[in-house]
Amino acid sequence: DVVRGDLVTNFQLLLSCRSGKLTPSQVAKNIIAMLEDCDKSMPPLRAIVQWDQEQIMLMAEASTTRYRNKCTLSCLDGIPVCLKEEFKVVPYHHRVGTVYLGTQPETEDATVAKKLREAGAIIIGVSNMHELGTGTTGCNPNRYHKIPRNPYNPNHFTGGSSSGSAAAVAAGLCPVAIGTDGGGSVRIPASFCGVVGLKGTFGRISCHGSLPLSYSTVSVGPICTSVADAAIVYSILAEPDLLYPYGLKQPKATLSDMCAPDLKGLKLGVDWTFFKACDAEVLSACEKAVKHLQSLGGSVVEISLPEMEEARVAHVICILSEMRDFLQPDFNKHFHEMNLETRASLALASQFTALDYIKANRQRTRSMRFLQEIFSTVNCILTPALPCTAPRIYESDLLTGSSDMSFTVRSMRFMQLGNFTGIPGIVVPVGYSTAGLPISLQVMAKWWDEAVLLRIGLKLEQFREQTKKPSIYYDILA
Repeated sequence: DVVRGDLVTNFQLLLSCRSGKLTPSQVAKNIIAMLEDCDKSMPPLRAIVQWDQEQIMLMAEASTTRYRNKCTLSCLDGIPVCLKEEFKVVPYHHRVGTVYLGTQPETEDATVAKKLREAGAIIIGVSNMHELGTGTTGCNPNRYHKIPRNPYNPNHFTGGSSSGSAAAVAAGLCPVAIGTDGGGSVRIPASFCGVVGLKGTFGRISCHGSLPLSYSTVSVGPICTSVADAAIVYSILAEPDLLYPYGLKQPKATLSDMCAPDLKGLKLGVDWTFFKACDAEVLSACEKAVKHLQSLGGSVVEISLPEMEEARVAHVICILSEMRDFLQPDFNKHFHEMNLETRASLALASQFTALDYIKANRQRTRSMRFLQEIFSTVNCILTPALPCTAPRIYESDLLTGSSDMSFTVRSMRFMQLGNFTGIPGIVVPVGYSTAGLPISLQVMAKWWDEAVLLRIGLKLEQFREQTKKPSIYYDILA
């Protein structure tokens, strides 16, 4: 149930390593050759923007020795992973998608990077991202980053802001990547690139060592080939961190009932008016996926999500105000080094007042109370992940970037509730458009109940009869 067609999962790698058919060192050599190929291809994939052959081989050889001695550290031992450039990762530059940050190599890991190392994972590099996380396309034309390409169609965007993380997983460079999500930045690119994206409850996974762009909306989460892989990564990363106070009082993360044979007893909440505000192809695939969940015993309960427009506006005010506050020195000092879209977003943010921010947070309290009531009657909320499939890249985007506010607003439609209120969400591919671009369904649950997301996510994977191999795909086991 967890091996997705031709795409490599953690389990395939793990079984290969345990059987002795393949070592982490051999996999690492394959990846290095493929990273070199990515840089030379036309157009370049631009998923991984910083990598170091020596660092990759050091970790791989250590893992190979552990497998030989039968003393592996975890289920992630020997598994290739990448982290969004928003995280500090030794010895790479912490550029966060810019040309002016991270002038010196990092000497200290973010908490998630440290945990991945302790688990024996092989960090293959840091991945591309939308500059300072300010957009949802992944378009970043500056000299260090360039525009990452969607492996399903390189003429289309990956989505952002964890753009390179999703592209790397979809293209087969690694089965696991880590991203951050303040307005859909894990779930949007995962959906556009046809892979699984999990946004944890606010505070569940430590943000320490990432640039604190928006302290009240951002969560960390894995982007993976399969739901099972996401569950493994979540179980390793989800715990309190003394260096990250927002998650200190969280309940223990569990995977209870994740592998239950059916969905009997689960109530699946759907606000159909909200659900149907998407393209016809997206709606058709997502409605069929909901019927599949019903066939496994889940009961669909019609709900009403109140004040969604107010919540949408309030989320924008909160995230942009917090980013503008943190980036005030950058905006003053490095304005001309920023992409045009970033300048426009931060200029817009400067128009919000303290009164706007206070009112937005009052709305947050209201929205959280509404959700408390809703989750007393249902176990989850279902929506399409995105109203549309990945947008096309135009020639002008390569030079000056892309700034389409109407697309940004639309792409975040189903994402913002999770960021604004802190509830967790997962996106799982459920089909493809006639043009062959991925379509995903989103499942959201009450705070700290990631286990129910993973349980439902596993069943959604059964719905998709086949996984289409992307047009750009590297087989790291070959």
